Amino acid sequence: MAAGLQRDPIVILRMNGEDLNEFADSSTYETEAVAIFSQVESGNASLRQCLSAALRHLTVDHGMPPASDSLVVETVIEPALQELSSADQLDRPASQEAFFQEFRKYLGIIARRLQERPVIVAHSENTFDGAGVRKILSNKSEFDKLLDSLWGDVPKEHKDRTSKKYLWVAFDRMAASVNLPPYGAVDQVDAVVNEAFKMANADDGKPVDEAEFKKLLTEILGAVMLQLDGNVIAVSSNTVLHEPMSTPSSLLSPSPPSPMVSSPSE
Repeated sequence: MAAGLQRDPIVILRMNGEDLNEFADSSTYETEAVAIFSQVESGNASLRQCLSAALRHLTVDHGMPPASDSLVVETVIEPALQELSSADQLDRPASQEAFFQEFRKYLGIIARRLQERPVIVAHSENTFDGAGVRKILSNKSEFDKLLDSLWGDVPKEHKDRTSKKYLWVAFDRMAASVNLPPYGAVDQVDAVVNEAFKMANADDGKPVDEAEFKKLLTEILGAVMLQLDGNVIAVSSNTVLHEPMSTPSSLLSPSPPSPMVSSPSE
């Protein structure tokens, strides 16, 4: 996914348990814990299953490194779970009260282990709000040049016409020019693009000439812009750095802009 995202600066975070402790002791813990339990509890799920699933609902904003990373699992999550309680208690069906109490204890143990062995996380965020589309649409000369270039690159059939299927190719080629990810990189943006193509009736594969080709691309971009105006899409990426890093600071300076590294994120 990350290969096509905008190259934003990567912030290096040192997860040392401090933020996680603050969350567990905060006034918002109870509300968030109840909300998380309602999402992870299903039927006869055990307390162990609920606690493990709950960690995936926490992010670096809570002070939790990616819970799916092998280093985090092996050195933090599994040892903390073993320390938390006896197997008999963890394998019982989870109640909200038990989850509420044990989850707070679990986070405290994880925070302590992070204090003993901090985890370094590369964090980056991207926001897709339609501003890049609006900018290109407002500059007619630049937009016309872009459309000319896209039309010049698509295969032509007889009588200088091309199939509508090449609208997808053209849209993907201009994604970087309008600050959008390539199709397939971000599911939420893909859904917006799919809807825009549907609204423009641009997905039936019929042949179009140059004027209609450019008109359809303009309509699709306009539809994408309007949808993103009302529903901004934010995407974050978090990657655990397995090389040791020693620093007293909890937040290091951003690195130079570089491609984001893909990793599961919440």
